[in-house]
Amino acid sequence: MSGVPGVSGGNNLPAGPSGDQSRAPSSGDGTEPGRATVTIASYPDYPSAQYTVDFLSDNQFPVERAAIVGTDLTLVETVLGRMTTGRAALAGAATGAWFGLFIGLLFGIFTVGNWWAVILVGLAIGAVWGAIFGAIAHAMSGGRRDFTSASSLRANQYAVTVDATFADQARQVISRMNWPGQRPAGATG
Repeated sequence: MSGVPGVSGGNNLPAGPSGDQSRAPSSGDGTEPGRATVTIASYPDYPSAQYTVDFLSDNQFPVERAAIVGTDLTLVETVLGRMTTGRAALAGAATGAWFGLFIGLLFGIFTVGNWWAVILVGLAIGAVWGAIFGAIAHAMSGGRRDFTSASSLRANQYAVTVDATFADQARQVISRMNWPGQRPAGATG
């Protein structure tokens, strides 16, 4: 289909997810047997695929029969900074403080007297023990991981797939799609 960015032909993919997160898949590999899917469009970024599914939804297409499938996945680990024993203790103290606050609140509910003191003591004890365990855990790593990081999965391609029985209907709907910033057909300028 010309004029619509990223729209591809009827590439068949293995049976894929229906997009309905409330149902558990019927087999262990995440696919439902007997449900063939067809790729109706493919994009280099997720927002374009999301825009397509939103457009299908706005045009009364049964989007529970659609899925966005990220392919060619890459794990990206972004290094955030250096991890020292002091920073590990500080991170442990923060985690311990939250846990101590929770325990303090639980005990504070049943305290007749000064319940604020119970909450503050729980918070302080949690912070101290968290700092101790954080420092010990980092020291025991022997310097094998002296940095903090955040991991994410990124896909190089995003395919919009639908059940094979709805593929023609989906292609007809997305052929009418106007992309943001795209001039209408026949416009000169």
